Amino acid sequence: MLARLWRSRTKYLVGAACLFICVVMLAPLLASVLASVKSTAEAAAVPPTYVPQSWSLDSYLKLWVYQAGLPVYLLNSFGTAFMAIAFSLLLTVPAGYALARFPIPGKELLFVFLLLALIIPYQALLTPIFLMFAQLKLTNSLVGLAIIHTAIQLPFSLYIMRNAFEAVPIELEEAAVIDGCNSFQVLVRICLPSVVPAMITVALFAFITSWNEFLGALVMMNRQDSFTLPLILAAARTETSLGGTDWGMLQAGVTISVIPCVGIYLMLQKYYVSGLLAGAVK
Repeated sequence: MLARLWRSRTKYLVGAACLFICVVMLAPLLASVLASVKSTAEAAAVPPTYVPQSWSLDSYLKLWVYQAGLPVYLLNSFGTAFMAIAFSLLLTVPAGYALARFPIPGKELLFVFLLLALIIPYQALLTPIFLMFAQLKLTNSLVGLAIIHTAIQLPFSLYIMRNAFEAVPIELEEAAVIDGCNSFQVLVRICLPSVVPAMITVALFAFITSWNEFLGALVMMNRQDSFTLPLILAAARTETSLGGTDWGMLQAGVTISVIPCVGIYLMLQKYYVSGLLAGAVK
């Protein structure tokens, strides 16, 4: 009886703790959304008002026509993110399959060497990358920025894909080889359908990394029409007449920037969780 009572109490305590964590995590997001629908004066008021006294979409309208226009920056961010996803998958899928299945001499050392890039902050490499990209005419280019975002994401994506391929039963591939498939056909027809959750996990991480990345875009881009959304939000901080921060427009941009990440995560949550498990557990 006491054990059953304790288990019931524990269940409620865990539920209360989860609810508290959710409230703590969602409160800043809710505050940003509410601040974005305040008037400019109310958004900058001290002390702040947590619930808008008057609802206004002026901040969204100002952000929509700010500099080159919000649609331009959204298209730049989406274009860079989708290219980063494509580059990450094109590089890590065949590389992960080769490291998982082919008898490459010293492949474990090679795999560890590739993962060592995780301990090197990419910020330390931006200066030589910028000089190299300037010679290759890749500055102010979404392709160049997508290459940087791909390089940031590459070691983790390779780790996920290699372990995902290793989790595929080798008997499936042996049966396909007996039926006459070559290595490419085995990869396309047998392995890829089995590692779809891992590929979606790689795509999700590549999208979020590219969508939120700021410093690389700041270094590589110097034309307004090539800016991504994080850059234009940083510029929007000082757009009041006195040089202060337009909090309403800034929070409107934050709200818009969060929507794609949350939406994609919610749509792909099932694959994301299974993909992490497939890539982390052998």
